[in-house]
Amino acid sequence: MSNSKSKSTHAELDHILNFVDSSKGLRAKINESGRVQIRQDLDGKLFTFSSQEVSEVLHRADSEGKPFIQVNFKNGSKVLLTETLVGFKPIETLGLDMGRIPKVVTTPDLVSVFEAIEESMGADNGLDTEVEILKKVYLAIISGGEKVGFDLTTERKWLNRLLASKFKASA
Repeated sequence: MSNSKSKSTHAELDHILNFVDSSKGLRAKINESGRVQIRQDLDGKLFTFSSQEVSEVLHRADSEGKPFIQVNFKNGSKVLLTETLVGFKPIETLGLDMGRIPKVVTTPDLVSVFEAIEESMGADNGLDTEVEILKKVYLAIISGGEKVGFDLTTERKWLNRLLASKFKASA
């Protein structure tokens, strides 16, 4: 029985690797232990998962007809692989209206939100509520990315450094 399970895992992995190989901006590597690394050319970020964690792979198309695949994992998380990026759900965050942010985000979204935080902090009117909301959006994206298999330690440090510099500047 485990043999059929092993075959289905290989088939799902083949679907993922074939899609990545035919994409324009993703690269895949797999190691001996079955860990898969998908690298996004756009920002160099690595999405890592174990082939044993995959439960199913669904082939889809977006509203413009461009193909993408949805990879569902046994732990309930899912990612979308597009031509250039790995999409994932931001983590629900207390005090953040999840209906106001996209259902699927990508790691480059972190740069946009970070820049918006910097801009809001530098504004003369210093809207602290706006900064707080943007920080929550940023952390929701980081947490969602980490949950599915991205290492976003550097991006966490960006926010800590930015907040530390604000306190030094206002002291």
